[in-house]
Amino acid sequence: MNRFRISSPYDLKINPFQAIGNDWILITAGTPDSFNTMTAAWAGLGVLWKKPVAWIYIRPQRFTYQFTEKYDDFTLCFFPEKFRDALSFCGTHSGRDTDKIAATGLEPIATDKNNIIFAQADIALECRKLFYQDVDNSNFLDPAIEKLYPLKDYHRLYIGEITGCFQKP
Repeated sequence: MNRFRISSPYDLKINPFQAIGNDWILITAGTPDSFNTMTAAWAGLGVLWKKPVAWIYIRPQRFTYQFTEKYDDFTLCFFPEKFRDALSFCGTHSGRDTDKIAATGLEPIATDKNNIIFAQADIALECRKLFYQDVDNSNFLDPAIEKLYPLKDYHRLYIGEITGCFQKP
């Protein structure tokens, strides 16, 4: 953890549209003994219920889903461009049958709360789940959204309070 400085989420100097939508993030849930990570581009940061929060979306068939369901926390890690291939790998291979950590060389680090962040990340956010809800397609106001779900495998939305913010100095 000494590779990071602890800061406030209010001190983040990132463009979330670029950092999440274009650069991607890793969502990780579990403990140092058993965790999984996945690449995501559907997420957000903001303030809700008077708390700094992150929200993520995970499809039920993703291996990370069962970890996010089981544990109270999840983390989000933001990486420099040179780790794009590692993030691509983590988004196209399942942790059910692939050791993503061995394949990518990413170095997991346990936080004080026993959550996983990665040494190569520039920013890591530790989040405690506050809320979840399954996406209900009957609420889509734009019919084009339904085309993103040809298998009808709607995401589960998780909202988590950001309880830890770690940045590289």
